[in-house]
Amino acid sequence: MAAGQQLLSLLMASQQFSVSGFLKLTRFWNLFIIALAQYGTAVFLISFDKLPDFRLLLLSLSTMIVAAGGYIINDYYDVKIDLINKPGRVVIGKDVARRYALLFHSVLSVMGTVMGFFLNWEIGVINFFSAFLLWWYSNELKRQPFIGNLVVALLTGLSVFLVNVLYPPYRPLIAIYSIFAFAMTLIREIVKDMEDQKGDNSFGCKTLPIIWGVRKAKLLVYWLMALLFVSVVYINQLYRQLPLFYFFIFLFVPLLFLFVRLVRADTKKDFYVLSQWCKVILLLGIVSMVFV
Repeated sequence: MAAGQQLLSLLMASQQFSVSGFLKLTRFWNLFIIALAQYGTAVFLISFDKLPDFRLLLLSLSTMIVAAGGYIINDYYDVKIDLINKPGRVVIGKDVARRYALLFHSVLSVMGTVMGFFLNWEIGVINFFSAFLLWWYSNELKRQPFIGNLVVALLTGLSVFLVNVLYPPYRPLIAIYSIFAFAMTLIREIVKDMEDQKGDNSFGCKTLPIIWGVRKAKLLVYWLMALLFVSVVYINQLYRQLPLFYFFIFLFVPLLFLFVRLVRADTKKDFYVLSQWCKVILLLGIVSMVFV
């Protein structure tokens, strides 16, 4: 405890560390959405009895910690690109020193993995696999066409499905929401690549908008939106048969708005707005759990 307090005091005294910078670096609100999604899944799709369960709290904390480590290492490798794409949001080297960023990434990744093994070996392995993939994505995969987008989407969908791993048996409804989280994140990642193509291109990144062009990348997003809607409705009819009204309000209308705005989008600001709208759709998905 004393060593931890000394480390915290040392960090606070440093001119290259600030609490606000650390929170910005770890995307606090994105972490909150992860926790909200996991709690919503457990409470509304399984049972209200799960709300006070300490294991659910530990699961959410471990997932958030691994994700926070991933955000840190991503920004560590992307400092030069971010200085072009979003200079006002660069933290590493300004509010948090590079050496501290590496330290926090390592500590958080180990902590999240150990907490996962405390729950059960399956969650521990998944957390370790997730931490490794986040490092690999930041170091190499994000500069490759589509594969980087796919990795982030997979990990997002997996964060929802982890609730089913903690509370077996398998539940098709949780699988539906996992697919929804996966597909919406995949769409958002491609839209973000359209937003960031200037900086990505300057440093040799081979994202879809760069190698295909924005027009073809948009076509892929249109197909993904259609596939998402059809897949979710099909799986629902096959296993659960919730009223289609839910999907019309919480999925079809928001996707239609995204489609219309994406057709017209051609500036960095347009794509930024659309990437934020994808977050709104993800939140609407979480809210829909209440009515299910």
